[in-house]
Formats: sequence, C-alpha cells, structure tokens
Amino acid sequence: MPLDIIIRRLGLTAAIAAMAAGLATASAQTTVAPPRPVETQPLPPLPGAPVPPAAPAVPAAPPPTVAAPTPPAPPPVAQTPPPAPIPPPPPAAAVPPLPVPPGTVPPTPPAAVAGQETLAPPPADSSTPDTVELAARPAATLRGQATWDEGYDKLTQSFQRLQSEMDKAGVRVTGKPLATFLETDDMGFRFQALLPVATPPATRPPGLPADIAFGSTPAGKAIRFVHKAPYDDIDSTYEAVSAYLDTKGIEVKDNFTEEYVAIGSSPGDTGLELYIYVQPK
Repeated sequence: MPLDIIIRRLGLTAAIAAMAAGLATASAQTTVAPPRPVETQPLPPLPGAPVPPAAPAVPAAPPPTVAAPTPPAPPPVAQTPPPAPIPPPPPAAAVPPLPVPPGTVPPTPPAAVAGQETLAPPPADSSTPDTVELAARPAATLRGQATWDEGYDKLTQSFQRLQSEMDKAGVRVTGKPLATFLETDDMGFRFQALLPVATPPATRPPGLPADIAFGSTPAGKAIRFVHKAPYDDIDSTYEAVSAYLDTKGIEVKDNFTEEYVAIGSSPGDTGLELYIYVQPK
C-alpha cells in the first residue's frame, strides 16, 4: 500500500478516536435533574356558590373493656368430726402382799436407807478399784450366821431388825447397813451386821434385845470394789477381787466388809449395789 494512503488512514483513525473520547467525557459530565413533584391546590369556589359545611369530627371509639376473670370458688372443706374421748383406764387392782412365814423378818426396802452416807464418798469410776481411808463411826451391831444359800435373806433381816430397834430406842441412823464377814467356810459364814448411828446412847435403852450392842465401823486404809448386779452374781465380783489382789501382790486381812448402798428386793434384783472393802495387812 502507498505511504500516503497509510498516513491518511492513520490520521483519520486518530481523529475518530479523539472524537469518541470527547463524547464520552461530555456524557460523563452531563447530569440530568430528576423531575420535581407537581403541587396541586384545590380550585377556588365560583362566585356566589354556597360553602359546603365541614365534615363533623368522628370521635375515636373507646377501647373495649375487658372484664377481670372471676376466681373459681374454693372447694368446700370437709368437716372432720372430733375424736371420740378416750375412756380412762380402769383402776389397778390392789395386789395383796405375799404371806410372810412366822418368825421371818422381811428385808429392808431401799427407801429405808435413802439419804444416808457411805463410809467413803462414791468412786469416780465404779469399774476401777480405789483406795480409801475409813474413819471409825459409832454403830449398832448384831452378830449372826448363815449358809451361803440363805446369806442374802439373813443379812437383810439383820439390817431390818437393827433399824427397827434403833427406831424404838430413839437413836438416829446416819449410815448405810454394813456386814463384816468374820469367818467363812464351804458351808456358810459368820458375820456382824452394823448400822451407823449419830451418837450411841449413854445408857442402854430399856427393852433393847441382849444380842444387840454398840460398837464402831471398820477404820483405816482399805481397797474398795463396787458390785452393781444381783446378789446371786456376787461370786464373780469376788473372783475379780482375788485376781486383782494376786496381780498386785497385796496381802489383806481375813475379814472384809460389804456396805449396802442400795438394797434390792431379792437376791436377783438388778438394782442392788454394794461396796466391798478389803484392808491390807
């Protein structure tokens, strides 16, 4: 192709490109405003025409009234009839006392020696032997003997007799009943029953039986053991006494003393309590 034609085509092409660029720039800079809303006003009334009355204002309807729900009625309460009165128990029938054989003195009940003092204050621990110092006290005395089977009855009968004779003589009893065992063998024992008193009478009371005398309770150092069980079980306590003395290597006097803190109603009474005093040599 000739050179002049090429130049002309190049010039024409450049001119067309320049024109297109100008149109694009003009189009980007031109902004079309959006149309404005048309304001409308009512036409004025014709001359001489009547003016229509304004429409009355319609009041707003009041909100509907909602009635409060009525609570349900409580169910009827069942009336419980009052309990029937409990009839009082029938009076207990009096139990007649058991007959006492002639010549037998009943044992001293626990109340007969209530409030009287023991030879030594009660131990802090009844399960452990303790050492006490005994002071001699005046006492009414009565000697007797018994087999092992009748031992409890013989002892309590002697206490009862001493109490009765002191009441007759007007002598005040101040201590618990005691029994000092003087001799023992396989068949039985000999004993001296004692009842501590405030003051022995200056002269022997008239009518006092010849076998009742006045003396004193044991005095000096003693080892005390406590027996809280029926008298029928006292052998087990004496076995414990012997074992304790053997273990400690203590030699004691042949006689020993029982002090009846609480006398039971029978040899099998679990309420019986007594102190056993043994005195070292």
